[in-house]
Amino acid sequence: MMIRGILYFLLIFLFKTGGGQAVSLTVERGSDLQGIINYADNGDTLILGAKTFEVQPTPFTDSLCGNCLNPHTALPASYGFILKDKALVIIGQDRRLTRLVTNAGYGLYVENSQGAVLKNLTITGGRRDVSGDATDAGVVVRNSRMRIEQVDIRDNDHRLDSVVVGIGGIIGREGAELIVTDCIIENNGWDGIALYRGAYAMVTDCLIKDGRGAGIGVTWDAVCVAYRNEVTGYWKGIGSFGTAIVIARNNLVHENLGWGMIATGQSWLEAVNNVVYRNGNCGVAPWSTESRGRIINNIIVANGWREQWVCPCVGVWNYGDWAKWKFSNNIVWNNKDGEYRDIWDQSEINGNLNVDPLFVGEGDFNLREGSLGLHAGDTLIYNIDGSTSHIGLYGGPQARPANHLR
Repeated sequence: MMIRGILYFLLIFLFKTGGGQAVSLTVERGSDLQGIINYADNGDTLILGAKTFEVQPTPFTDSLCGNCLNPHTALPASYGFILKDKALVIIGQDRRLTRLVTNAGYGLYVENSQGAVLKNLTITGGRRDVSGDATDAGVVVRNSRMRIEQVDIRDNDHRLDSVVVGIGGIIGREGAELIVTDCIIENNGWDGIALYRGAYAMVTDCLIKDGRGAGIGVTWDAVCVAYRNEVTGYWKGIGSFGTAIVIARNNLVHENLGWGMIATGQSWLEAVNNVVYRNGNCGVAPWSTESRGRIINNIIVANGWREQWVCPCVGVWNYGDWAKWKFSNNIVWNNKDGEYRDIWDQSEINGNLNVDPLFVGEGDFNLREGSLGLHAGDTLIYNIDGSTSHIGLYGGPQARPANHLR
């Protein structure tokens, strides 16, 4: 124990004399990692080796509730690792082998951190808190600016029979400003990415797969910009709720159990150049009379493979005020119980089509030569080369690269 303590304090000495520069750390236990996080100065960089850092949970009282009607609801919760009142850059040496095993509801809890970065590692092993109001997730961020890049948040799938909700991937709370890019959020017990009460996130190029709740769920007055993500295996794919604003472009939303994309409450949803494919019930649903937005250049096909659960098995279900929506230049085709419900047929109106989009093949959503979706998008939206946008994933200025599309 004495030798271990000497090595530990020598490590801290070397770290501190690094003057805030990147230092390679070799830490034997998760508790040692937390000690270094505590001791590090604002702006320091920690490089974690290709090993497992495991920590025991720390119980605490969360003074605010992220998703309660009354935000001033204190509740019991737990965190694994905590980064508070400073910003650190934490980088793993190996995305798969640098593993933070948190054993807690709030796996990595980040608060009052302006400029934190988390990169190239895995966060796993969360344990659901007893309170159903605790906003459990692999990463929980409040009142912070943070970049999360090339991080796997997976297998935080512990659940309690007494609590409906599980553990999410990333939750942005009050005052969170997040950039989430090139992450894999997979096999967790609740939402992939959830944003509450004034949080903002730009989410790009992520795989968000196999959970419960919503793949990307944005509520209260939160804001999300989501480009080029794949969202699959949730109850809902992408959803705007409350008074939230969601701009979703060039996302693949498929194989979710209920809705593909949904807007409810007083929220705004701008869905442009997405593919909404083979979701269990409906593809896209304006779901309240006060929600509004734009649904443009999307391909909405083959939805309704399971028995009706939360909405009709159709492409587009209008359960709101259709006059508040711009719906144009979409391909809506081959949905189980029809293309539209509770609105008139939109085919051949405002550039909308009811045709086979001619995907290249199973799992490849490029459009074949001869597809009517090529250069058939809204004339005010352009491909990167300046031509009129294609309909679907590979059209528009945020398109996925596709060399064979001209």
